[in-house]
Amino acid sequence: MPTFTTQDGAEIFYKDWGPKDAQPIVFHHGWPLSGDDWDNQMMFFLGHGYRVIAHDRRGHGRSSQTAAGNEMDTYAADVAELVGVLDLKSAIHVGHSTGGGEVAHYVARAEAGRVDKAVLIGAVPPVMVKSERNPGGLPIEVFDGFRAALIANRAQFYRDVPAGPFYGFNRDGAKVSQGAVDNWWRQGMMGGAKAQYDCIRAFSETDFTEDLKAIDVPVLVMHGTDDQIVPIADSALLAHPLLKNGTLKTYEGLPHGMCTTHPDIINPDLLAFARG
Repeated sequence: MPTFTTQDGAEIFYKDWGPKDAQPIVFHHGWPLSGDDWDNQMMFFLGHGYRVIAHDRRGHGRSSQTAAGNEMDTYAADVAELVGVLDLKSAIHVGHSTGGGEVAHYVARAEAGRVDKAVLIGAVPPVMVKSERNPGGLPIEVFDGFRAALIANRAQFYRDVPAGPFYGFNRDGAKVSQGAVDNWWRQGMMGGAKAQYDCIRAFSETDFTEDLKAIDVPVLVMHGTDDQIVPIADSALLAHPLLKNGTLKTYEGLPHGMCTTHPDIINPDLLAFARG
């Protein structure tokens, strides 16, 4: 099982498939999942000749269940170490939800030549929580509720989220995939409760505004208009104008987890951006 050890001793699991001389695409998963959430996209891009990489963020999946370092500065530093270990150059970094925040935080600080492009899908930037500076954000009570539900009954909470708003399965006429719900639960329960608890603050309270302004490479911002987890009005529609070289693509009626529910729509758009 491929892993590397970070400077502070965390063991990070990663997958690395495809030709080592092909352009790398690095996938960054959302909370509280793992690199497995990208299996469809990894197989798709592998079939198109790319080198595909996905890691389990510290505290998630098969990586160490860390008690410390569960915040964006360390997440981005872990990515930088992974990129160094694999010596990735001209990579495309694709992040979903929390992973989109991780991408923004890493790419804004990346060594020259390491990053070619970036993609933010249903991503949390610029900042989720409501404040005087971000009046359209979600109240802190929403995230306090996440924390309380995780502590009270993590196993049930991790069924309720994918069975409801994450994939839009709570919408009338939705085609529910029990397999997708079960796989979300499986990934979530693999990780550590403490790390996932801490990550709620990381994804909700980190302000990525300066990261977005600092990114020079082309960035594709993809967001579903029916995203119930990261509402588009307070995320993609605010993030896109902050980017120097950004493209916004919205998907009418699609949910937060649209990479899983609609890969037939998302994957070709990702490929077109990668090739463009």
